[in-house]
Amino acid sequence: MTVRLFLLAATSVFYASAAFAAPVTIDVRGPDGKPIAGAVVAVEAPGVATPPPRGAYSVEQRNIQFQPHVLIVPVGASVAFPNRDKVRHHVYSFSKPKKFDLKLYGREEARTVTFDKPGVVALGCNIHDSMSGFVFVVSTPFAAQTNTTGRVALQGVPAGAVTVRVWHPSIRAPGNTLVQALRVAPNGLSTTVNAR
Repeated sequence: MTVRLFLLAATSVFYASAAFAAPVTIDVRGPDGKPIAGAVVAVEAPGVATPPPRGAYSVEQRNIQFQPHVLIVPVGASVAFPNRDKVRHHVYSFSKPKKFDLKLYGREEARTVTFDKPGVVALGCNIHDSMSGFVFVVSTPFAAQTNTTGRVALQGVPAGAVTVRVWHPSIRAPGNTLVQALRVAPNGLSTTVNAR
């Protein structure tokens, strides 16, 4: 194949893929049928690369809480943990995707951690047991949290077979995660995932 034909073929594949990029809408329901707000939905499509980290990612300690409570970042992202409280914090995680220990630090100080593996990283504070948060590390550009109606809408998902992961602390499954194999039609996918 000549270079020109190869470029033409590659261009055709790109436009064919772009033409079949579709919207995906997923509703997440609990065992009682009520919507689960704040669930993380990640759609993994074959051949779609991990998005590069963009911008600044941050989980603040403010009012003796982690803010945001759940942060979604791509693999390789560096996340700052600034302390906005008057008291000192000691942020840590024992989670398999990323174990770390940020020794005591005070107001307006910050520490940074790079998350290099996908998965859920639970956060805690050695000083304040009530503090709880999560960093959700993804290898797909198609990930978001459900809104108050339990719905998430993603755009540009390639048509074809995909793997859908739904995570929430209340889901009774290994890793609090449901995994489903689904197929995205050229005109999109709209479905409901029922948690146990």
